Amino acid sequence: MEALVLVGHGSRLPHSKNVVMEVAEKIKARNIYDIVEVGMMEFNEPTIPQTIKKVIDAGAKKVIVTPVFLAPGNHTERDIPKILGIYEGDDEGGHHHHHDHEHHHHHHDTTAVEIPEGVELVYRKPMGADDRIIDIVLDRANGL
Repeated sequence: MEALVLVGHGSRLPHSKNVVMEVAEKIKARNIYDIVEVGMMEFNEPTIPQTIKKVIDAGAKKVIVTPVFLAPGNHTERDIPKILGIYEGDDEGGHHHHHDHEHHHHHHDTTAVEIPEGVELVYRKPMGADDRIIDIVLDRANGL
């Protein structure tokens, strides 16, 4: 059984999660994957670990984790891989933000999820500058 887990960023406002949930529903309607669920990076639930556990408990033997992010960044390159237990980078040297305003990120528990024996975990890249994204940007620029 194959599961697709879409990862959204999350927000203090409901819109971010709602859009990712709508994307998930539209993917479910295409009947490509046995299971389609959403996990949120921060601010909202279900969290990524909660969702991974849910799909494994439902019988998924292959879990494809796909960030619904446009570009690579700290979340897609470091935070999500850490949560998935696949991060191979080096955190030495620290990571610092310098902003002139209050900047607080509420990250959920970043303890790596337990992937049982016999379950394959696949992590995909963010969307990037795909031509299909370009069409959407142009549509929005034209008021569509």
